[in-house]
Amino acid sequence: MSRPVHFEIHAADPERARNFYSSVFGWKIEQWGDIPYWTIATGDDDQPGVNGGLLPRRGPAPAPDAPVHGYVMTISVIDIDATIAAIEVNGGTVALPKDKMPGVGLLAYYKDTEGNIFGILQPDERG
Repeated sequence: MSRPVHFEIHAADPERARNFYSSVFGWKIEQWGDIPYWTIATGDDDQPGVNGGLLPRRGPAPAPDAPVHGYVMTISVIDIDATIAAIEVNGGTVALPKDKMPGVGLLAYYKDTEGNIFGILQPDERG
C-alpha cells in the first residue's frame, strides 16, 4: 500500500497561515533555505503522523462556495471543542459543523485563514 508521506498548504499570506497552524495545533513551521517555502513538523518523529510544507499560493484563493479542489487533511485532536475555539479565535471559519460519526468520533471541517478546508477529529475512546 502507498501511504501519505508529505502534505502542502498553499497560502495567499504564508505568515498568516504559519501563525494560524502554529497557534491552533502547535506545529513547528520553519523557512527552508532562501526560497519561499516552509517545512511543517506536526509532531515528534517517533509518533505516527505526517509532516508537510507551506508555500505561497499560485493563483487566486478558492471562492467561498467553491467545491474542494485539493486534498483535505484531517487532524486528530484530544479536545475538539477546545480546538474549535482555537480555530475560531485564530481566524478559521466553519465549513461543516461538528457531528458525531458512529464508531469514529466527533468530526468537523473548517477553513483556515487561506480558504483551505481541513478536518479535525476527536476519536471515540476505545476501551
